[in-house]
Amino acid sequence: MPLTARWIYALVAAACAALLSYALYTEYFDGLNPCPLCMTQRGFYVLAGLTGLAAALINPGRKGRYLASGLVALFCAGGAAVAGRQVWLQSLPADQVPACGPSLEYMFANLPFGEAFRTLMMGDGNCAEVVWTLFGLSMPNWSLICFVVLAGAAIIAALPWVKR
Repeated sequence: MPLTARWIYALVAAACAALLSYALYTEYFDGLNPCPLCMTQRGFYVLAGLTGLAAALINPGRKGRYLASGLVALFCAGGAAVAGRQVWLQSLPADQVPACGPSLEYMFANLPFGEAFRTLMMGDGNCAEVVWTLFGLSMPNWSLICFVVLAGAAIIAALPWVKR
């Protein structure tokens, strides 16, 4: 069976679901509390996964594939930017790491939305802590890699020679 755009979108959706499932597993079973940047990355995985799922179910024509692939790539670019920021925070010397901020719930309950969102996107000391690694790479490193791979898959799905 040839690899079609529909299958690529389904794989993007499945990969996002698997990544989100693992994030929830590490939170609820391994006790790793997600920082604000981690939560933001999860949001981008949800958006990319739902777009991939919709494209897999609808199986759009060429213009629809451009739109779906563009949206998945856009969401992945947003997620990669957030993951990249977290990787940067983790690479800072301890004396240059920003102070730990308020919890996500507190920010959205007590700050205006714009200020809460701006604070969320900046990250804090909690985001700089490395609590999990695999092959020497932290979770944000892996997240950055996954966002790039998912964006690449979406772009491939939009190529004209890939069948519907």
